[in-house]
Amino acid sequence: MTQGFPAWVEHVPDPKVVKNRVHLDLASASTAEQTATVDRLRRLGATRVEPWSGDVPWVVLADIEGNEFCVLEPRDPYTGSGSLAAIVVDVADPVRLGDFYAATGWVVGERGGGVVSLSRPGGRPPDLDLVQVSDVKLVKNRVHLDVAPCDDADTDAEAVRLRSLGALDVDVGQPPSGSWRVLADVEGNEFCVLSPR
Repeated sequence: MTQGFPAWVEHVPDPKVVKNRVHLDLASASTAEQTATVDRLRRLGATRVEPWSGDVPWVVLADIEGNEFCVLEPRDPYTGSGSLAAIVVDVADPVRLGDFYAATGWVVGERGGGVVSLSRPGGRPPDLDLVQVSDVKLVKNRVHLDVAPCDDADTDAEAVRLRSLGALDVDVGQPPSGSWRVLADVEGNEFCVLSPR
């Protein structure tokens, strides 16, 4: 049995202007399932993205608002894991950012070839894959992570700890007295610190 991974979709007034630096990878149990998933998503309005859909075993699609995501070919680590395989972040320095996210509880796994892969505590997908790119971050990310402190910590204490590791406060229009804090990691990728879960 797989456990769900929460995701929230919220309205934002900002138009999409560049390729997302954060995207989702969907898992497939077989090539037939991959094809069926791509076909189903295209019937729902997804479009194939080029040139990223070149000679690779995964398929890059964009949702109806242009947000990119991948439908992966079958991969052993994701067998029986549910539909969300990984959260992928485009970064300048995957090792540095991997060390930062390891401090939030993710476990560093594979490193090499411009990629650092981290797994959730407990090892179940989705993974957090940091992929080296030359693109510079230009706008607020349309997709971001939420992190939560352990049961015995609190939101403000966790925000203080993450600032000590290099996180910065950012203003994305959040209410001043919300129950979460908005920070940016050491490469400027926004994330929220939630209350303990």
